[in-house]
Amino acid sequence: MIAAALVTAAVPASAQDAALPPTTRFSAIRVDVRPLLATGLNSYAEGVRAELQAALAKTFSDRVGGPGPVLVVRVTGLSINPYAGSETRGGGGGRGSGGNATNTDYLEGEALVVDRAGTVLLRHPQLSATNASSGGAWYDPASEGRRVAYIAGHYAAWLKRGLGLE
Repeated sequence: MIAAALVTAAVPASAQDAALPPTTRFSAIRVDVRPLLATGLNSYAEGVRAELQAALAKTFSDRVGGPGPVLVVRVTGLSINPYAGSETRGGGGGRGSGGNATNTDYLEGEALVVDRAGTVLLRHPQLSATNASSGGAWYDPASEGRRVAYIAGHYAAWLKRGLGLE
């Protein structure tokens, strides 16, 4: 909590409220998973970095190239909850799905738009939540990897929208 407060304090208040011009292009996109590495997730954190880097490259493909600022996405939290194939349904026998938090995966982070001098021009915190069933059959060993790929794509798409670039 103290580290988060220090990061926030290091970013000018104007950077937290700023909006990007709709024509913004980035010179590069980087994913920072050091907060996950600090918790001992090591190879798992590197997998998250690879999936998010790929998702951001695809989502922002029309926004990369040239001398613009760098988009840095710092992953501060990931929760891939145990999933055993059950979903909560809405009341009354309807088809809607309920809000069972134990069946939800979360990816939390912040996007920093940084100029060449290292000044943070904009800070955009974001939390993505997706259904734990996004990886398909829970008993398939590849399910967890698909869940990470899915939430990375979800995060990237909403980030583009949140930055006003869509």
